[in-house]
Amino acid sequence: MEHILDILKERGFIAQMTFEDELYEQLKSPTVFYVGFDPTADSLHIGHYIPIMAMAHMQRAGHKPLALMGGGTAMIGDPSGKTDMRKMMSTETIDHNVECIKAQMSRFLDFSENRALIINNADWLRNLNFIEFMRDIGSMFSVNKMLTAECYKARMASENGLSFLEFTYMLMQSYDFLELFNRYGCRLEMGGNDQWSNMLGGADLVRRKCNEKAFACTFQLLLTHDGRKMGKTEAGALWLDASKTTPYQFYQYWRNVDDKDVEKCLALLTFLPMDEVRRLGALQGAEINEAKKVLAYEVTKLVHGEAEAEKASSAAETLFGQGRDMNNAPTLSLTREELAADARVTTMLVRSGLCKSQSDARKQIEQNAVSIGDLKLHDSAAVVTPDEIGMNGILLRKGKKGFCRIMLRS
Repeated sequence: MEHILDILKERGFIAQMTFEDELYEQLKSPTVFYVGFDPTADSLHIGHYIPIMAMAHMQRAGHKPLALMGGGTAMIGDPSGKTDMRKMMSTETIDHNVECIKAQMSRFLDFSENRALIINNADWLRNLNFIEFMRDIGSMFSVNKMLTAECYKARMASENGLSFLEFTYMLMQSYDFLELFNRYGCRLEMGGNDQWSNMLGGADLVRRKCNEKAFACTFQLLLTHDGRKMGKTEAGALWLDASKTTPYQFYQYWRNVDDKDVEKCLALLTFLPMDEVRRLGALQGAEINEAKKVLAYEVTKLVHGEAEAEKASSAAETLFGQGRDMNNAPTLSLTREELAADARVTTMLVRSGLCKSQSDARKQIEQNAVSIGDLKLHDSAAVVTPDEIGMNGILLRKGKKGFCRIMLRS
């Protein structure tokens, strides 16, 4: 049977790991591992998808995932990759976000019979005794060494500097690993490559405090071929929550990735065998569009389910293929009262998610990028009447690939 680290390497997941030879030996036996998720929003986004897929591969290979919700660490905020201090969140907001993320995680991992666990570090962090914690844990960390970490160096050089609150984040995350080792026998932390310094601290803490083997392994961030972060849309992040990013919008994002990124995305974001990934990635010219359709369908199926993937694929084929049937198109349904209150096309562009704001909608119309029905719009004050919408609805378009069916409901 192929070793899980070889599988993850072949698919492009692995960035760095500690004690590689020892970790290979460790993962020949079932191993408990964890990945942390920061509950700064009430939904996961595509940036979380790489570690989630890696967790799924690990579970399929016989290892036990712990999904650690940062209900405690979120009260401090990770300084990694941030130029300013994060906005403070209330415990109520954090706890709400944790519950929302828990529901999403069950789509990707098998939690039956404790095959995977969702844990919240609020259980041990929120009631820590400061003096005891600093004597027991703080004494194990060198400030000199901590300041060499990239996340701290960047903040120290910034105008606003680094608060002592954020400086303690590494200690908190490291303490998580120690608690998970003591409670569940966890020996491996996995996560994004931007967490490398924090993860080294945790593995080192377990080794020093318990004299036991502990490991860290990071994944590549999801970047385009030219080094830009993937998952940014006109409306913001590419969310895994259908109410924030519709399944159709999600599908279309992957349908439109750059040709050079198709093979990498197929390897990282789907479970297709690597022979098939390489075959699809090698397609050239117009044929690469078939690979993009497979990518969009497979990722949408994993995130939103097969039925939604079928609907999104059908909608795309209907509107961009030969037909013009709108039955499967994304739909904005309005009451007659809502239409009477605000019938502006700019409002419909925003409510449908085609534009992120009224000013963006006006700009798109002024640039001749918007049409409704068969009419190209030039007036940013244009409105739509009930008669124009009719019984079957009317198609609102933005650009070549953005569209929504406007319907009236009784």
